[in-house]
Amino acid sequence: MPQSMLFTSESVSMGHPDKVADQISDSILDAMLADDPYSRVACETLCCTGLVVVAGEITTNTYVSIPDLVRETIRDIGYTSGDMRFDADSAGVMVAINKQSNDIAMGVDREGAGDQGMMFGYACRETPEFMPLPIDLAHRLVEQQAHVRREAIIPGLRPDAKSQVTVEYENGRPVRVDTLVLSTQHDPSWNDRQDQLKREIIENVLKPVLKDLWNPAITVHVNPTGRFEIGGPHGDTGLTGRKIIVDTYGGMGRHGGGAFSGKDPTKVDRSAAYMARYIAKNVVAAGLADRCEIQLSYAIGVAEPTSVYVDTFGTNKCDEAKISAAIRQTFGLTPKKIIEALSLRKPIYSPTARHGHFGRKCYEGHYVDRVKKQNRPERLQFFTWERVDKAEALKKLCS
Repeated sequence: MPQSMLFTSESVSMGHPDKVADQISDSILDAMLADDPYSRVACETLCCTGLVVVAGEITTNTYVSIPDLVRETIRDIGYTSGDMRFDADSAGVMVAINKQSNDIAMGVDREGAGDQGMMFGYACRETPEFMPLPIDLAHRLVEQQAHVRREAIIPGLRPDAKSQVTVEYENGRPVRVDTLVLSTQHDPSWNDRQDQLKREIIENVLKPVLKDLWNPAITVHVNPTGRFEIGGPHGDTGLTGRKIIVDTYGGMGRHGGGAFSGKDPTKVDRSAAYMARYIAKNVVAAGLADRCEIQLSYAIGVAEPTSVYVDTFGTNKCDEAKISAAIRQTFGLTPKKIIEALSLRKPIYSPTARHGHFGRKCYEGHYVDRVKKQNRPERLQFFTWERVDKAEALKKLCS
């Protein structure tokens, strides 16, 4: 990194149209994995004014009512009123599903990768979650917006929102927050009261998230266009997989280009990206580097990766070749071993489709709570790819 620089990341709320599409796709995936853990799912969603289209390639031994899942997901997000021009009860649902191609299935059946491509994982010491500070704060801002909306702490907020955080770095370390942007959809009551809404957002969203990082000198923009009444899929068409930088590291780490949501774990776009994050986080947690990026690449139908690349950006505490060899000894990198190591055949994916896939916890049993209507357990747990249980093994191999 340069000696001094500003770096910006953004996030979007659960009500952003692209995230609505992601959550629908992952809800369908979860419902199928719950009854048939070996379901092959590639589910794409488009949503716009009054309409949801679900398409893709699915091979499964179970049945789920896709229209019912779509409506339940939309209702959970918060689109429940017809005056938003997109809501759970009135939206039309079209379904166009085919089975997985036999040519693809042939490669996956012999435990090879479900597609070719490269995947990246990243970790650093900027936050306790080993995430870059700009994207971590951006996620927490839209998460807090959802909280104040659902609890009516600020009445009249609607589900669509976007955040943006600019952080100043000196010598590779974050030193202060420079600029915050929070755009939040609202009902008509706020159209002529944007100054008051800005004060409410600062007190109830920005300050609670930033805590000690808050400074009155931070440049703050709240709904900088002047108002944000029209939003969600009525304001902008949503598509699955269109927020891949939001889903990962906010641009701080590289991205291989493959989206996550709606894909079962035989698709290395998703499972190998989770494994790459798992490896990178354990490398940093082991004290082997302050920043680490892992690249994995695969050929369709081939089990072993075609390459494994480690980049510590000059922050490594021992030779990178040694770190790379330790990774190969510690982690199984075939699709089958990744799925087994991270327990990826479980219905765990719906929570990932909002507020980022990395650096966070979810309620244990989240899917059971949402779909089967049982009580949500209180215990929070990290996603499996967020564990640091391999750090000691890596440290020992590199010592």
